[in-house]
Amino acid sequence: MNLTPKQLEVLELIRDCQNNHGYSPTMQELAEQIGVSKVTVFERIEALIRKGALTREPNRARSLSIADSVSKKYEESENAAMRFPLVGRIAAGMPIERCEDRETLDLTNMFGPRIGQRDETFALEVEGDSMKDEGILDGDFVLVQKQSTAINGDRVVALLPDGETTLKTFFKEANGSIRLQPANPTFNPIIVDSCQIQGVITGVLRSY
Repeated sequence: MNLTPKQLEVLELIRDCQNNHGYSPTMQELAEQIGVSKVTVFERIEALIRKGALTREPNRARSLSIADSVSKKYEESENAAMRFPLVGRIAAGMPIERCEDRETLDLTNMFGPRIGQRDETFALEVEGDSMKDEGILDGDFVLVQKQSTAINGDRVVALLPDGETTLKTFFKEANGSIRLQPANPTFNPIIVDSCQIQGVITGVLRSY
């Protein structure tokens, strides 16, 4: 369906009104929101009806409806916004190589629609219990914001010089070395001269 940006604007306004209020807007309301005349709005509505994006019941106020095929595409888009690429498993014990599983973690199915999308975010499944005192347990999923820098106290996904990846709390020491600190007294910190920060943990998800 080939819609112009102005037609899409009208469609989005109708959809927002229906979602927020349970009914479609009037021509006058659309005209006021867009800042054009009612005649212009009417022309765009007619074009959307011809293209099959909208339906309208004659002689009835607030009778505009988004076509089922378009509504389905909106739903698919929203569901996709609740999925993050599940790129592998991360050791919270000893470092391991990151997996390259091309899967997704669907938050809609796991936790419902309340969790929103974060740009440049991916998910990892935790293996091990070295971060258990931080509430990050074996089998949890962590959401990771992609970035290459961290500050002291950030929980990070770090790529070590030997090519292995681990989840720990980041600290830059006074001597310039980096301490990757576990949150379990039975594990020793990892001390390295340098490492590559692949992201910072922004959330922990657990399903019971």
